[in-house]
Amino acid sequence: MTRRKLILILAATTALSALAFSVARARDVPKVATGFVANTLCSETFVSGFAPAKIFAETMDAMPGTSLITWAMDYQVDRARKDVTVTLFGLGRSHAVYREGLGCYLDHGTAPVDTAVPAARPQAMLLPDTAGAAVVAPLNPQLAAALDHAFAEPAESPFRHTHAVVVMKDGRIVAERYADGIGLDTPLLGFSMTKSVISALTGILVRKGVLALDQPVPVAAWQRPDDPRHAITVDHLLRHTAGLALGSSLQASLASALEPVNRMKFMESDMAAYAESIALETMPGRVWNYHDGNTIILSHLIRNAAGGRAADVMRFARTELFDPLGMRNVVVEFDTAGTPEGSSQMLASARDWARFGQLYLNDGMAGGKRILPEGWAAYSAAATPNAWVGYGAGFWTNHGDSFGANYRVEHGWPRDAFFAKGSIGQYAIIVPSERLVIVRLGRSPNMPPEGDGVFDLIRDVVAATSGKARLAGD
Repeated sequence: MTRRKLILILAATTALSALAFSVARARDVPKVATGFVANTLCSETFVSGFAPAKIFAETMDAMPGTSLITWAMDYQVDRARKDVTVTLFGLGRSHAVYREGLGCYLDHGTAPVDTAVPAARPQAMLLPDTAGAAVVAPLNPQLAAALDHAFAEPAESPFRHTHAVVVMKDGRIVAERYADGIGLDTPLLGFSMTKSVISALTGILVRKGVLALDQPVPVAAWQRPDDPRHAITVDHLLRHTAGLALGSSLQASLASALEPVNRMKFMESDMAAYAESIALETMPGRVWNYHDGNTIILSHLIRNAAGGRAADVMRFARTELFDPLGMRNVVVEFDTAGTPEGSSQMLASARDWARFGQLYLNDGMAGGKRILPEGWAAYSAAATPNAWVGYGAGFWTNHGDSFGANYRVEHGWPRDAFFAKGSIGQYAIIVPSERLVIVRLGRSPNMPPEGDGVFDLIRDVVAATSGKARLAGD
């Protein structure tokens, strides 16, 4: 066989393999799309208390390309059974089920291994409660104008659908506002802001000496010395440089349904086992690639360290993080294997999200008690090389010289800001130089970057709370 024929055969074989792989992934699209919708509808109907039609309309409006399939999607909400069923073209059936205290899970035919929920025994709150039981009106006219602007809708689609804004200055709420039907205690879905909470729980395990940032992670499937995944560390997972071939989780759009990481999220009963079975695409530490699989593996490590069950994870999270911060309206969701869906499925009130941000503003301290390792906030905000969006360790960041960081700074963000970010418009932004935490939650498109109004919100709030601006009570 000539060299030329061999090359042609290899090229044809590669092309056919790629085509077969693409077709296989395309077959997943209905199940991925309906899985996302079913889980979101279930969580926000039975945890947040929203009307399903409103959830569906706002979510579809925020995701580019979904109008192509929305007309063919059917959803059924059964309030008696507390479940949601979604189909696309009559196919790709997904079924999400609510469990009291544990939110919703996607039912793939495997019963949850753990249905017990530990009784809530709240500890003393270590962060002071300076807000009280009433909504805090903006403490100066500039803040009121900032919130007016944040909740104003553009004249035409895409709309912002702002749900809540909370502004904390020096540890006290100085302004907050909520959309109709949302209150101080309403748990709101954070999507990928959940990753930052998993980062915090990982930090607690590092402080306790259970995990180490620079040592290979204790994943059973990777322990053979000849397995190159054996080199993956906690730092690699937090920074999304582990190198696993799971695609990308950067975009919330119809096209993202083709990413293999979304098979993990919406078609697998044991998400961590699937993520841990994936081969390397690049050697650990060399390439930045943001995807949910990294955080699901960290969630599995937390589950194992806490005791192995969903109830153990909740007890650990409440005792070590939520209760000390006074986060009283939190629901963490799990897959059927008992692993927290730590990439995107935590709900908490806007005030709870703000209190979480305040922990990082306080360098991991709450009421004189160290929650996170000393320097963990600075570590979280330190830029990851080649992360073009500006990403640290479990948080997005304006530190460093990335395209994303520079773009945000050029458009009014402070250079020292870092933030938890969730898809389609969720933010908990920490600005150390201004002693600010700004939380914004809603249902807005990811593109253009300023489409959710957050750039204006940050500029307005900084201007209203710094320099010559005065707050009531100052």
